[in-house]
Amino acid sequence: MKRSKAIALVMMSATPLLLTSCSRESTSEGLYTSVDACAAQTNDRASCERAFADAGRQAESNAPRYATREECVAAHGEANCKESGDSSSGHHQSYFIPMMTGFMMARMMSGNQVAGLNSTPAFQDRNGNWQRPAQTGAGPYRAGTNRMVPITNMRANAAPTVTRGGFGSGGSSRSRGG
Repeated sequence: MKRSKAIALVMMSATPLLLTSCSRESTSEGLYTSVDACAAQTNDRASCERAFADAGRQAESNAPRYATREECVAAHGEANCKESGDSSSGHHQSYFIPMMTGFMMARMMSGNQVAGLNSTPAFQDRNGNWQRPAQTGAGPYRAGTNRMVPITNMRANAAPTVTRGGFGSGGSSRSRGG
């Protein structure tokens, strides 16, 4: 094969990748301890308020449940546990859950517009490490921390992690969002 034909083939096969790399779609995800901290990083108070409210609704059902306060305190620390309960079976059943100490917010962006929003409650263990409920299809999360996954790739109240669509979408960069 001639050299010019080989170069032409390589260039033709790379064209779709180059066009895809220009995609204006991205996803930003951050870990925040308050709506104010989220708004300071993203400049999008409305999305932060919506994400916080959604995470708060999920926290009660998605938090791990403990039979005793001592079990919860051993996993999450003295100040991070509260009593909760379920009355759906006709009688009140008490249990203890960690308090939501933060929330994850992921925004799908198309250009400068929010195209989708997802939020998750975040909890801290007794050592101050961040966790969120595991993504499973098994329904509500139950007792124990085995249903929690560590949040290791980000710091609380820092610039959100941005993942771009298209070529090189496996990489990420830091951005102030917006």
